[in-house]
Amino acid sequence: MPPQVAEDVPKEKMTPMNLHNDPPKGSPSETDTEQQPALENHTRGPPPPPDGGLFAWLQVAAGFVLFFNTWGLVSAFSAFQTYYESGELFDASSADISWIGSIQCFLLQLTGVVAGPIFDRGYLRLLIITGSFMIVFGHMMLSLCTEYWQALLAQAFCVGIGAGLLFVPTVSLIPTWFSTRIGLAIGIASSGSSLGGVIYPIVLYRLISRIGFPWAVRCIGFIALATFMVPLAALRMRVRVPKPRAIVDWSAFRDAPFMLFTLGVLVCFIGQTALLFYISFYPADRGFTDTSLAFYTAAIFNAGSILGRILPNALSDRIGVFNTIAPFTMLLGVTMLCLLGVHNAAGMIIEAAVTGFFSGVVVALPPVCFRVLTENKSMIGTRIGQGFAIGGLGLLAGGAGAGAILGTVDPLHWTGLWVYGGVTACAAGLIYVCVRVMKSGFVLNIKT
Repeated sequence: MPPQVAEDVPKEKMTPMNLHNDPPKGSPSETDTEQQPALENHTRGPPPPPDGGLFAWLQVAAGFVLFFNTWGLVSAFSAFQTYYESGELFDASSADISWIGSIQCFLLQLTGVVAGPIFDRGYLRLLIITGSFMIVFGHMMLSLCTEYWQALLAQAFCVGIGAGLLFVPTVSLIPTWFSTRIGLAIGIASSGSSLGGVIYPIVLYRLISRIGFPWAVRCIGFIALATFMVPLAALRMRVRVPKPRAIVDWSAFRDAPFMLFTLGVLVCFIGQTALLFYISFYPADRGFTDTSLAFYTAAIFNAGSILGRILPNALSDRIGVFNTIAPFTMLLGVTMLCLLGVHNAAGMIIEAAVTGFFSGVVVALPPVCFRVLTENKSMIGTRIGQGFAIGGLGLLAGGAGAGAILGTVDPLHWTGLWVYGGVTACAAGLIYVCVRVMKSGFVLNIKT
């Protein structure tokens, strides 16, 4: 009698359908197949930006306020430098005083290494709350300072870190809401730093003589506290990263155009810091203006940069961001060298307005450039934070180097200072030209 083999084998394995058509264990089932479109939409990337609308422009308005209280405070440091130089609060050399501003600027950029990935993980509101608190708290502590090291901790470290927690999320968020008008959007938002650079020096100067330095600084803190209500209410994330990523994008170090542009930002910031810190103290020390007009020089400088942040950014949407930033950066270096020919108040006012215009360009356009150089748009937060952290080394070196060149013995070495600033800005412009050539070659009529 033949053995009953068929009875020992499961029936489902005896059918041809199961022998040839059933998927092996662990393969996608019909249910998995039905879920594939949703998964593909999730991994395909974010939907295209709305490029306008109420919520998009609310992000620009909120970004305007954040720039007002981050780069705006940095832009106003020349007024603090001028006051500290008087020795009424503490005695310190120009180089030592410039370390306060340099560290503040550097931490604004360096903190982006941490703030960028945190933003990518969706913790926007945590960054806004923490950064806002640190800026307000830092100014309240600065109002109590009577020694150099105290001002260094309060203004350089506390305010600098707080500003860094706000800056990178701002320039990372706005590009996710705009496409064709991204340059204009970031230009309008970044003009908030220019307005801050106009208002804060005037507030400081007008109030110091009336209520003293402590309450003048507290008023700055209260202004920041009130205006921070706008981004807390309006900022919204449109795109969330599907999974956490590393704090550093190591592939960026193999991206030659990205790294070369980052080097250009670093070199440019060296020259710009010299201008930013000493545009107000220069005419006062040389006797071109009285103390009052010297404080207002900082306001004139930042008023000029309002147009410098909006008009060239709008132009970049038409002719290309690298076609815009390269020539304007070189023009910044040339106008800084022209400061050597200034000998009166009228010339100083014109120079403050012109250099302010070109200075606005080199602050407003780099975020757009970083976006263009980032192929994976979901890595914008990490890439911008990483790029600005490296570029921030220029801010750290620029102020301290400028103070060392200036010296401590009268007459101060202003010629060396402006040559230092002008040459580095021109060099940065040439680096941007190289990046442009790497992207599009030597053809001039290409939008790059």
